[in-house]
Amino acid sequence: MSASMVRATVRAVSKRKILPTRAALTLTPAAVNKIRTLLQDKPEYIGLKVGVRTRGCNGLTYTLDYTKEKAKSDEEVLQDGVRVFIEKKAQLTLLGTEMDFVESKLSTEFVFNNPNIKGTCGCGESFNI
Repeated sequence: MSASMVRATVRAVSKRKILPTRAALTLTPAAVNKIRTLLQDKPEYIGLKVGVRTRGCNGLTYTLDYTKEKAKSDEEVLQDGVRVFIEKKAQLTLLGTEMDFVESKLSTEFVFNNPNIKGTCGCGESFNI
């Protein structure tokens, strides 16, 4: 067999369930609408960038910034016409997370419902994994 020849075998699988892959980040309709509104008056930006930083009383906190371009190592999430980029450092910590936007009498904020978090601080701003 020559070095340039590659062989593959295909098998039909009927009894095994194929599990769907987990999305890096999913957005709720409220989050999509808010991101769309935020970017509406800023045509120079292509989306939001989500990252994590070491700070707070429990270790890590989320960062949100506008971005003009996709960095080489960013993971892109495109949902309902809205683009969110995840920094490389944040990709594993955000796996399977839902990003929501919540308005109450006291605050309006993005909320990250993250199944990977082991603990949070009392105010809910920082977390550990």
